[in-house]
Amino acid sequence: MGEKAVSNKMIVLKDYVKGSPKESDMLLKTSAVELRVPDGCHNAVLVKNLYLSCDPYMRTRMHKIEGSYAQSYEPGSPIVGYGVCRVVDSSDPNFKNGDLIWGLTGWEEYSLIKSTEGLFKIEHTDVPLSYYTGILGMPGTTAYCGFYEVCSPKKGDTVFISAASGAVGQLVGQFAKLFGCYVVGSAGSKDKVDLLKNKFCFDDAFNYKEEPDLNAALKRCFPNGIDIYFENVGGKMLDAVLGNMNMKGRIAVCGMISQYNNLEEPEGVKNLLCLVLKRVRMEGFIVVDYYHLYPKYLEMVLPLIKQGKITYVEDVAEGLESAPSALVGLFSGRNVGKQVVVVARE
Repeated sequence: MGEKAVSNKMIVLKDYVKGSPKESDMLLKTSAVELRVPDGCHNAVLVKNLYLSCDPYMRTRMHKIEGSYAQSYEPGSPIVGYGVCRVVDSSDPNFKNGDLIWGLTGWEEYSLIKSTEGLFKIEHTDVPLSYYTGILGMPGTTAYCGFYEVCSPKKGDTVFISAASGAVGQLVGQFAKLFGCYVVGSAGSKDKVDLLKNKFCFDDAFNYKEEPDLNAALKRCFPNGIDIYFENVGGKMLDAVLGNMNMKGRIAVCGMISQYNNLEEPEGVKNLLCLVLKRVRMEGFIVVDYYHLYPKYLEMVLPLIKQGKITYVEDVAEGLESAPSALVGLFSGRNVGKQVVVVARE
């Protein structure tokens, strides 16, 4: 062990998860790490992790699954997710010691990232660094590409967003409002509904947990039907939306959080014939296919943030030890806004 070796706390997956994830499915462990890129490891960086992102898709990686765009986690190894980091050592000439970056990293204090492909250098530091786990990172790019590229919006469209107070949904709604659309969101608590209407300026919102009939709730909010549905939930919500879509409507399938804890027997959807009858286009998408648009997205969103035309809400958990609780909380709706874990502040 070299003289630069330091202790490295990490969160590892205990074993593959069935059903709802629990904090006990993840363990806090400590190892040692040398603060340098090993000899012969090219185009790699050793980073200090500052902020970690909790995102719903991470639940699917806790499951042994074949053919997914995101590889299953290895039991006994650190959880992997998006984060903001500072480069400590580098064997890639494009990344220098001290550079701030965002991308996929380990849930640990220090990570060796063996390939810099997919890492983004942070050039704009006049906004909170934590924003690069959210509005200026993967979720923001997801909202931008999902709405503008997949949904093909037109001014005056009626737009519905499920899980609308989350990291992606809150941005889709605001982008749609700025574009000139009528926007409604669903969320799981009165506080979140108030947030959608009062802080994010949605035209309307409802608490799906208090609606005995989702179809009736949608007809109340959309008496003339839905042109665009930004899908984050799946299951019964998707079924209800399908029956309320307008002719030639568009559905961008970003995620289906209601199904992630039951991947072996996912809930069926009955109203799929509406896709045919109403010529609705329903398209799933993954943000990595759109990262080439990231510079274009930054050009649009940075001025909006600085001018106060976009509001972004974070739910901040302090310390690596809090990461399992923060991640598990996503699936009971405990978070309000983007769930971020602070590993180290600089």
